Amino acid sequence: MEPIVDAEQARKLSLFRPLGYQRNSCGYCKSDNGSASYYTSSVSVRPAHYESLVNRGWRRSGTLYYKQNLQRSCCPHYTMRLEASAFTPRRDQRKAINRWNNFVLGPEYIRRAAYLCPKTREEKKRRKCNFDLLGAVHEAEYSNVKRPIDPKTKKHLEPAHRFEVNLEGDSISQAKYELFLKYQTTVHKEDASKWANKDFKRFLCSGLTRSPANPAKSDEKKLGSWHQCYRLDGKLIAVAVLDLMPTGVSSVYIFYDPDYEQWEFGKLSAVREIALAVEAQYQYYYMGYYIHSCQKMRYKGTFRPQYILDPETYTWDPLDGELSKKLDERPYVSLSRDRQSDSNPGDDRSEADAEINDEEVSLFDLHMPGALTMDEVKALDLDHWLLLVHGTFVHMIDLVGWEKMPLDNPQSVKGIIAELAAVLGPEIVRHSAVVLFD
Repeated sequence: MEPIVDAEQARKLSLFRPLGYQRNSCGYCKSDNGSASYYTSSVSVRPAHYESLVNRGWRRSGTLYYKQNLQRSCCPHYTMRLEASAFTPRRDQRKAINRWNNFVLGPEYIRRAAYLCPKTREEKKRRKCNFDLLGAVHEAEYSNVKRPIDPKTKKHLEPAHRFEVNLEGDSISQAKYELFLKYQTTVHKEDASKWANKDFKRFLCSGLTRSPANPAKSDEKKLGSWHQCYRLDGKLIAVAVLDLMPTGVSSVYIFYDPDYEQWEFGKLSAVREIALAVEAQYQYYYMGYYIHSCQKMRYKGTFRPQYILDPETYTWDPLDGELSKKLDERPYVSLSRDRQSDSNPGDDRSEADAEINDEEVSLFDLHMPGALTMDEVKALDLDHWLLLVHGTFVHMIDLVGWEKMPLDNPQSVKGIIAELAAVLGPEIVRHSAVVLFD
């Protein structure tokens, strides 16, 4: 008997274990049971598949993947992105880069370099009138620093500090773990006992399937989960965790040495990641979720032009303007629904849904924004969705009793599978397999 999936096909699949729909306390407004999301876990997600999920409102934390029900959560999490090539840094963002560069180079180096390597009048004029994002981002990196022979010392002119940045796999190391622990305990005031080595590994070193770019193919990009590591004088001082997808750079997390907090690594890392997207020809930069009601999140909107994912139609709307004004008035906004309501004023579905107890009904009765309807899921042919059982792929229909299982019962295997399909969407269903049994 021929296997359903050969080894090559298996390597191209993403695997998902359904964890279901849950309500939890909100980490932002501290409301008990205020946040509602659908969860799944995976240790094998392909970058292209994750990009499809991100563009359907998903986000990951380590091996946990989740999609919030924005309509039934106290602090709706909106997916945001900007087109990297269109980014123009604000004055405070430019200032942060320049302050860091001046610190790394040092006043003595800057003074002597200006004398030994003077800029032309055209260069000075261009620098004054135009901010070169890529040039500024890389200016203080040691490999780019000019080191002429200083006639006074007969030695190469050296900057005050040796600053280096490299992109490496999301692997664990003692230096990364110790830096992370220092950051969490100092900046976030967390107890060190919360973060054992294995917890750190699960959170930030277990990302997407990684594939390095092939130098022989100029148009091939790095994909998967990576760590962008910042080192000063050989010491690791910051790590930006990134998911590199076919058309986008997604920021996952940044942790840094609190001794350098004054240098605004949040701004520095975001600008550097946008520069990475531009240089490596990723079209978009994703800063993660945006919560309009959370003041600490508002800074994300200053990296312009930002667009917000409509939770119902998965189209993108500019944050500035109409959307921002409506978010000032109410927590949940779908511009596509607002426009539809303007033409169909009798649509009061949200009021009826408010009476439903989330955890007692099928996901299909919640009308979760962006999730497939029951009829749409039926059209997916769940019978032949792949199921991984003890290392072997089978079809769902091969399960005993599958055909008689109710699709709308969240306690049945078929109901669990149907809900997972509804939130993953048709494209991921076609390119994935489900793990139910160890």
